[in-house]
Amino acid sequence: MIDLALRVLAAYLMGSVNGALLIGRFRGIDIRMQGSGNAGGTNALRTQGWIFASGVILIDVIKASLAVRWLPHALIPAQYPIEWLAVACAFAVVLGHVYPVFHGFRGGKGVAPVLGTLLALSTPLLLGLLAIWLVMMFVCGFVGLGSMVAAVSLPILVHLAAARGWLAPEDVIPLTVFGVVCAAFVIWTHRSNIARMRAGIEPRARKLWLLGRLRDRR
Repeated sequence: MIDLALRVLAAYLMGSVNGALLIGRFRGIDIRMQGSGNAGGTNALRTQGWIFASGVILIDVIKASLAVRWLPHALIPAQYPIEWLAVACAFAVVLGHVYPVFHGFRGGKGVAPVLGTLLALSTPLLLGLLAIWLVMMFVCGFVGLGSMVAAVSLPILVHLAAARGWLAPEDVIPLTVFGVVCAAFVIWTHRSNIARMRAGIEPRARKLWLLGRLRDRR
């Protein structure tokens, strides 16, 4: 149990290194005081530009991928199945990103680190998630809605990938559990987006909203 707790704690601490707040410190800004108040890639893009946002996303994806790849195997032989250790570390790093101990427990919404965990766990799942997100962007233009739909699709993608032979049988149940937990968590972190969409004040990503651009041309 101590072995599991130490690995999960280490993953949480790695997740607490928030890209937006880390880069923001070098620039003397806190993006939680700007835009939507969220310390994530979308708010970074809207308030600071694409260079800043690219750095934010890169840090948040890499930290998650490193945590999942390294911690289950780190230092001493694992006392638990690697598949379950990997998903436990994966969720811990996402949790740390959203509630970072180094930044007053006010972080991002967990999307970038979820992508980072999938980069380490399964490339087909990562590509499937990105494809669903892009389709949602083209159709509706809401970043938050696209993120939630993609997250909810993750457990389904796990079983589709397993059926195609892209996942080892021992990975299916741990990844399904991870997908369900992440889907619920991402919906929770996007509750403010849901409220703004219901109120009709949620901004759209106009450059990605292909359907809206086609309507504007008519």
